[in-house]
Amino acid sequence: MTDTTSHGQSATTTVSPHNALGTPGLDAATIGQERADLLETLATQRFFLRRTVHGLTDDQARLTPTASQLCLGGLIKHVTHGEQQWTNFILGLPGGPTGETSDSVEKHQQSFGMLPGETLAELLAEFDRVAARTNELVTTLPDLDATRPLPPAPWFKPGAAWSARQVLIHILAETAQHCGHADIIRETIDGQKTMG
Repeated sequence: MTDTTSHGQSATTTVSPHNALGTPGLDAATIGQERADLLETLATQRFFLRRTVHGLTDDQARLTPTASQLCLGGLIKHVTHGEQQWTNFILGLPGGPTGETSDSVEKHQQSFGMLPGETLAELLAEFDRVAARTNELVTTLPDLDATRPLPPAPWFKPGAAWSARQVLIHILAETAQHCGHADIIRETIDGQKTMG
């Protein structure tokens, strides 16, 4: 698949929903069935999200043609941002999800937009970088049951903790949810659909 931007640049990918574990050595016999299933399902959802921006210009990726203020470039950016936050959480690094502060809410809202100067090619490159980091984490984590306490926030149960497995399932669910948003936006722009 080749993604072309308004600057005439293209970003070529070879990801498809059928070669999620195309890297040598990444099979169920090597990393375990659960981890292989997580990687394959994540790759499938990432493929569908990427597919929604295939062939679009930067200007088209900024369009907000539906009742919401969502744009395709912003959805790519948001999924990338969220995935990076949650993998930081798994690793206990700074930059994980935070509670409800004015700063965190503002950053969260900004993650949905495609700012002036941002290009689709750059957003997709960062999306791929973060995905590769998550994939490596899935294959190298010693224990998917390892838990960390969640930050205090109205949407988390007080005192709750999530395992690495729960976080990865959350990343998968978020990606899938935003694939649906993206598909509606793309169909509104030019009639193209990811499936069907």
